[in-house]
Amino acid sequence: MTADGSVPPDGTTTPRQPLGSGYWRLWASSGLSNLADGIVKVALPLVAIQFTRSPTLIAGVTFAVTLPWLLFALPAGALADRLDRRRAMVGANCVRALLLAVLGCAVVVDVGSIWVLYVVALGVGVAETIYDTSAQSILPQVVRSDELSRANGRLYAAELTANQFVGPPLAGFLVATGAAVAFAAPVALWAVAVVALLFVRGSFRIERARRASLRADIAEGLRFLWRHRLLRTFAVMTGVVNAATSATGAIFVLYAIGPTSPMGLSQQAYGVLLAAVAVGSLVGSFVAEPVTRMLGRARTLALTVATAALMVGVPAVTTNPFVIGAVYFVAGLGLVIWNVIVVSLRQSVTPNRLLGRVNSGYRLVAWGAMPLGAAIGGVLAQLLGLRAVFVTMALLTLTLFAAMTIVTDDRMAEAERDRSHDN
Repeated sequence: MTADGSVPPDGTTTPRQPLGSGYWRLWASSGLSNLADGIVKVALPLVAIQFTRSPTLIAGVTFAVTLPWLLFALPAGALADRLDRRRAMVGANCVRALLLAVLGCAVVVDVGSIWVLYVVALGVGVAETIYDTSAQSILPQVVRSDELSRANGRLYAAELTANQFVGPPLAGFLVATGAAVAFAAPVALWAVAVVALLFVRGSFRIERARRASLRADIAEGLRFLWRHRLLRTFAVMTGVVNAATSATGAIFVLYAIGPTSPMGLSQQAYGVLLAAVAVGSLVGSFVAEPVTRMLGRARTLALTVATAALMVGVPAVTTNPFVIGAVYFVAGLGLVIWNVIVVSLRQSVTPNRLLGRVNSGYRLVAWGAMPLGAAIGGVLAQLLGLRAVFVTMALLTLTLFAAMTIVTDDRMAEAERDRSHDN
């Protein structure tokens, strides 16, 4: 079986090789780090309400955590290409652990405040940009290119389980026990994650033919992303999907919760409904490889576009929570399959020396679309009503089928061949 899931002309298949001890140590470190992330992002707002009841100030905690992805994503990518990526991940986790330890001590001695939370949240967010960019960039140095889909799928499974299933409820339990305990737990998890990384042997620094300024490095990565037709198309498509899901997600709570809302759900039922996306995502991380092998990458990606359109559009035609939940499950499955295919392709066609910068530029487009989409969703809902948002975003997502004329199996295979010829 070749990298694109096809059978070689002679009919033989390449035996599947183990991913190796280095990969599984990286996998363990990623799972532990994501468990810590899942705890922190829920614990910070829960602790914040002990200092203030202002909705604006409480929302500011989440804003402080996510702001670095807009401000620091591109420099983080450049650093990931300059530094040893494993050491960058170790350093980022050490910084996060130190910040949380300081915050825990401040809470214990009763000198904590909402402003201290902001500073720590911002620092944790900056470290996260370095860790996540380096973690996504290091994988092609740990496993072979033909194993990237399987390796990414296993990573997504660990990250989703830790970040979305275990982390949030565990955070609630820990905060109920005490704020200091809630901050001590992720410190311990990041520390163990660092130990796992230290056992990943080898050098993961990319040799540079010439030195350049940070600005020149960033510009080089952005030029590569812009000039690569497939990667540019995927970045725009991902941005559109993220904008559409953010627009509907921003107002869905008004559509779903409360006796006067169209769906009339309780808060508990709303949480269960949203969990359908996470369950589908977890399943998708395991079936991405066989589904892609069976259908081919282009057909599989087209199906994921259809599931995304269904996800944002289904509330416009029904208020039945079981129907919406089923669609959310399928959409979660599709979103992760999209990520496994697209991330694996991006890793395989981008030169290692540029991968950090290309990953960060890609994420800037994809994640930068989220606040824009949320703002558009709120304005549309105010002017035209809630259902109009679902209809509009479904139509917007369906326009991505036009881009599928560019995203073909032949073009993806050609991009991989061109990259292999450059090595």
